[in-house]
Amino acid sequence: SDIIPDLEFYIRYEFCRPISACIDDRIVGIGVAIVYDTSAWLAHIIVDASYRNRGFGLGIVSELLQGLREYPLKTCMLTATELGKPVYLKAGFRAVSEYVFMNREKPGIEYPISPNLVQYAAQYRAQILQMDRRISAENRVRLLETHLDGSLVYLENGVVQGCYIPGLKEGPVIADNPQAGFELLKLKLAKAERIVLPAENIAGIEFLKQNGYAITCTKGTRMVLGESPSWQPEKIFSRIGGNFG
Repeated sequence: SDIIPDLEFYIRYEFCRPISACIDDRIVGIGVAIVYDTSAWLAHIIVDASYRNRGFGLGIVSELLQGLREYPLKTCMLTATELGKPVYLKAGFRAVSEYVFMNREKPGIEYPISPNLVQYAAQYRAQILQMDRRISAENRVRLLETHLDGSLVYLENGVVQGCYIPGLKEGPVIADNPQAGFELLKLKLAKAERIVLPAENIAGIEFLKQNGYAITCTKGTRMVLGESPSWQPEKIFSRIGGNFG
């Protein structure tokens, strides 16, 4: 897929540290470290096919990890493909979870919009960020705050119970309860050909199956170096993306 928008994002924001590996002025590999508060993610670690199996992947990972030593981090994470997993294991990462990739196979059902759904307003900002921090166990405010405009919020008695951020990568959906998650997912069903969520969110997987989606053979492994955050994967109904979890 087109990675240029992602690379432009990394260059634009100071909490991202992109690097490249070069031979004779030719870029043969790239990678990025995304730094939050006490956590970081490695992403877009790509080596030109002509230069694979020569240590460039592990070299990029090692260089990124070395650059993170200046931060007070407790954990570093990434989403691994089957191709990249052996490299990350050598670097000391361990597998802690799987992401389930679901593709649309049948036309979805058109649902009426829940009266509990409202457009994002500044008054909901603090609640959304607090909810995301509790569910992800990360302080991702620098990533989220620039994408909240245009989001949809699920309220119960005026309290935020879920949020869908369509303008951020794959369109994350997080919710404190399944009902909120389902109502927000319904907004994605009309246009999302693929939805990725943690394997632990059994309720979300079953809901998508009932709405024309099927589990694919694509695999994404969540891997951790350092402490394992006490996240709540059952409350993530659609991830942000492979680079952000």
